[in-house]
Amino acid sequence: MVHDIVDFIGRHANWAGPVMFALAFGESFAFLSLLFPGTAIMVAAGAFIPNGTLSFWPLVIGCAAGAIAGDSISFWLGRRYGFLVTRVWPFSRNPELLARGFAFFERHGGKSVFIGRFFGPLRAVIPLVAGIAKMSPRRFWIANVTSAVVWAPALLLPGALTIWAARTFQAEEEWQWAIVAAIAALVAAAIWAVRKYNLFGRS
Repeated sequence: MVHDIVDFIGRHANWAGPVMFALAFGESFAFLSLLFPGTAIMVAAGAFIPNGTLSFWPLVIGCAAGAIAGDSISFWLGRRYGFLVTRVWPFSRNPELLARGFAFFERHGGKSVFIGRFFGPLRAVIPLVAGIAKMSPRRFWIANVTSAVVWAPALLLPGALTIWAARTFQAEEEWQWAIVAAIAALVAAAIWAVRKYNLFGRS
């Protein structure tokens, strides 16, 4: 799935922004995040920037806008329905997701919306928790937007920097893409391990 999506946006640059929006939205929306390998795809997509196949701004705008939208809807659902969301998948089958989210929110307060953006297992849960806890909409929106603006380029730059570095050292093109693929695979494996073995909850 990751390979197919990366290959698609590499061949259809006009779709890069909308695809990044959809991926970031899925990663950030509480009820879809477990199904989306968005982070690995965003890292790999950044590798198309140095050669001009994809432009930086459509990618980063798509990522940031999708992340903001996903968090915003999750926050609204939390405020609107409160603890009723515990009856809906994935929380009905994984109640520990919300439990960890509440523990993180209680520990960090309003900052948790910004901080949580950078932790895969919590990214989509914290906005929902913030809504249930009736966080101030103004504080939420400030944290939501600023974190998305930082998060989007932070995911795209590793792939781009890898290609730039490989070209600087005159690595073969096959090696350049092998390194990018390895980085994306490591990111995906790390996210899977944290979700599978609940590593964040044990730390």
